[in-house]
Amino acid sequence: MSEAPRIVIVMPAYNAAKTLERTYADIPHDIVHHVILVDDVSRDDTVEIAHQLGLEVIVHRQNLGYGGNQKTCYDRALEWGADVVVMLHPDYQYDATRIPDLVAPIVAGGKDLMLGSRFLGDPLAGGMPRWKFVSNRFLTGVENLAFGLHLSEYHTGLRAYSRRLLETIPYRLNSDDFVFDQDLIAQVVAVGGLEIGEIAVPTRYFEEASSVNFKRSVVYGLSTLRVVTRYLLHRSGVRRSPQLQPRMRTREAGTA
Repeated sequence: MSEAPRIVIVMPAYNAAKTLERTYADIPHDIVHHVILVDDVSRDDTVEIAHQLGLEVIVHRQNLGYGGNQKTCYDRALEWGADVVVMLHPDYQYDATRIPDLVAPIVAGGKDLMLGSRFLGDPLAGGMPRWKFVSNRFLTGVENLAFGLHLSEYHTGLRAYSRRLLETIPYRLNSDDFVFDQDLIAQVVAVGGLEIGEIAVPTRYFEEASSVNFKRSVVYGLSTLRVVTRYLLHRSGVRRSPQLQPRMRTREAGTA
């Protein structure tokens, strides 16, 4: 990586008009080289506000889902020449002023994936619903057991990736729904050689902040357990998955 790595922020957006400007204002622009917003057919003024702020804006012609949005984000960030890519939800829930600390281990070459964890602090104090707290603790415990890690949280909306990671894993094979993030972590663990770290990031819960409702959370939880099951079957050799192999191997197999 060069002495001045290019840091790109990507924001997968859907109806973020009420919070986008506040989120953007907290970004440490002295270290960030470019900001990309991908709009998933918002029904509000998200796109207009993004243009006013001077962001690069990509608008989907149809709603592709949270995971589908991220695929566009990472494709474009790599095309732009990013060395480090930060995924930031534009709903002002995560403290964007923590981005310098988030990317520092990647810039230094020690990590490939950094997670901004709500659980290294007190998410309940920030307003996290108790049912969400309990479900997060359960899923994180299951994933730690399966992946052999000791992370405090897997389900954060503030993450940073090295270019090497995004060029290694076949993220385009992942779900187009919310479980995309868990697919990606399973890929990182399965491929091996990619280091994961985390820092504490305060969060805010308020009316305008996007949040998955209880019903969608149940679907998400079940989907996360399916990701874990797929990983365990792959690791044991019972059912090998192209999704959990390095991108080059996937291309050689003609599946990407």
